[in-house]
Amino acid sequence: MAPTVLERVNRLSAAAARRVIEPDAEVPGSVGSGQLVPDELLSVAGLGLELTPEQKARLSREEVASITAAGIRFEAVLEAGFGVQLATAGDLTDPRLTFVLHELGEETRHQRLFQRLLAQLSPAARSPIPFKVVQAGYRLAIEATAGNPALFYVLVLAGEEIPDRYQKLASEHPETDEFIRAVNKYHRQEEARHLSFARAVFPEVFAATSAKDRFLVRHLAPRLISVMFAHLVHPGVYAVVGLPPFKTWRQANATPERRQLRYDSTRPVLEVLLEAGAVRRGAVPTAWQRLCGVDADGAARDALPTSGALAAA
Repeated sequence: MAPTVLERVNRLSAAAARRVIEPDAEVPGSVGSGQLVPDELLSVAGLGLELTPEQKARLSREEVASITAAGIRFEAVLEAGFGVQLATAGDLTDPRLTFVLHELGEETRHQRLFQRLLAQLSPAARSPIPFKVVQAGYRLAIEATAGNPALFYVLVLAGEEIPDRYQKLASEHPETDEFIRAVNKYHRQEEARHLSFARAVFPEVFAATSAKDRFLVRHLAPRLISVMFAHLVHPGVYAVVGLPPFKTWRQANATPERRQLRYDSTRPVLEVLLEAGAVRRGAVPTAWQRLCGVDADGAARDALPTSGALAAA
């Protein structure tokens, strides 16, 4: 007999309690001075740009910094959503909330490690998007998820799956900086539990939620996730190596390499929705089809003609 949701959640809480990983103690060190990730994992892979080794090294550092900063902010959105759940819960002894408390502790430790990494990188790139617009976007995400738990858990899934895919590729590549590999390995260890939790509770959350929340899951969530993915590397990083910011950013997000990474990162999220009946095979909403590179049945379209790490993974 398959374990119940509560049994699965209790096992996750027990696993989280067995080993608390303090990143300052267990992930020591700092980034090297050169290129941090291989050419295949740079966002411009596939554009055919003739960059010098110095430019690629600089770009890699700015891209890692941009992704790291986005990770800190997005985990703060998750913490805000979990905080709302705790503050408004009728039963504060619910085992689901016990795991939420474990996850909150783990996410804040991740953020402290990311802060340390970001300080070491000392990024020079500044996004041309006004910071007030960025702030407004995060506030909107927090407000939209506060009263819509199913939408919140879809964003939790996306917020875990997207970095997990990128970090898997980076950590397994021999050309990745050793400290970046250690950070990725540490982060993925605990994120695996977070993904398991979100997958376990989403069906019951969706079944109990409002018609409005269900509509947002089907039609708003894929658009939010698409924006989130596109802005992991903000346009300003390209200006640092002499490339036009917005033009390069648009071109980079349209390459087969980048699109395949988005598809591979988001299809597991869609699969959870399909299994829960949140969307139906044969009627997958267009926005989800575009985000994940699937047809109306949820089946992957033909693989894009990528090369290197993405093709091999």
